[in-house]
This record gives sequence, C-alpha cells and structure tokens, in this order.
Amino acid sequence: MIDIQSVQRWRKGGILVGGVLLLGCTMFITPWPSLDHPAEQLGLVAIAVCVIGRAWCSLYIGGRKKQEIVSTGPYSVSRNPLYVFSFIGAFGMGAQSGLTVGIAFAFACWVVFRIVVDWEERFLTDAFGRPYEDYRNSTPRFLPDPSLWRDDAEVVVRPAFFIRTIRDGSVFLLALPLFEAIEAIQRFQGFHTLVQLP
Repeated sequence: MIDIQSVQRWRKGGILVGGVLLLGCTMFITPWPSLDHPAEQLGLVAIAVCVIGRAWCSLYIGGRKKQEIVSTGPYSVSRNPLYVFSFIGAFGMGAQSGLTVGIAFAFACWVVFRIVVDWEERFLTDAFGRPYEDYRNSTPRFLPDPSLWRDDAEVVVRPAFFIRTIRDGSVFLLALPLFEAIEAIQRFQGFHTLVQLP
C-alpha cells in the first residue's frame, strides 16, 4: 500500500527543487518591456485566485482526505481543485517575470502534481475501492466541469487545517519580493540576461 505521507513529502520536495531551479533560470530572462507590467498584474490576480481558491477547497477537504471521499463543493467539479488552484498560483509566480515564464512555472507544477496524483489515486483506490472508482470515473482529474456542481447543506470546518492551507498558500506571495530582487540584480552593471521572452 502507498504511504500518502511520503507522497506528500515527495510533492513538497519536488516543488521546492523545481521552484529553485526555475527561479534560478529567471535570472537570465527578461520580459518584453511592453508586456512587463501587464504580465505582473495578471500574475498578481492569479496569485490572489490561488490563495483564495486553495482556502475554499480546504473548507471542504479539511484533513479528511484519508478518511472519506470528499465529492462536494469544488471536489464535485474536479477531483483535485486544490492542485488546480496551485497551477494558477504557479503561473502567477512565473508571470512576475513574463507570460512565457508563467506558463513554464504552471507546466512544471502540473508535471509534479500529475505524478503525485497517480500515487494518490492508487492510495485512494486501495483505501476506498469501488466508491472511489465511481467518483474517479464521474469527475474530471483536473479541468473543472461546472455542470457537475453539487454541495452539502453544511460543511464541518477544521480551523487548524484551514489556517495551514492559508499559510501554505501565502508562500505564493513570496514571488513578489523574489522577482523584484531578481529585477534589481539584472539592473547591475555587467549583468547580462541571455534571452528576452514575452
């Protein structure tokens, strides 16, 4: 049986290593001047959507992932809405250095989560059997289908999990000072970027 905790540690480690590598690459990339500020603003909106969306998802999942199949609210339209909001946040982070970098960050995030979701789905299939297979067959993995929306009259909220999700989502906000620092470094005499991307 798959250990879900080790899968989550792998996910966090993969995102950290990939993020550091991508961030390092952005040192040598500058956005087209005409798209610089609109891309940053779009990125800020994406980061805000990410933080709010992840918090919304946490109200439903609330640490219950290993105990039951959560299939209402955002989990009724996508099996992994928390990860979908993370893709949006990754795009927002990268967009601080241009649209192309934003797309690269979102794609890298998708690659990591795609691997993690395969492991998680094996764990959930082992844990819940047929009910999870039915949910998996009726609900898209990532791309939400709003026509599937269904909700509960009440949701039990676990404040500790909600606060942790807000804290984890706030990491996306670090993109702002990080990319500003990269831009400051790029303005130094003698530092040359290798490529200019949209």
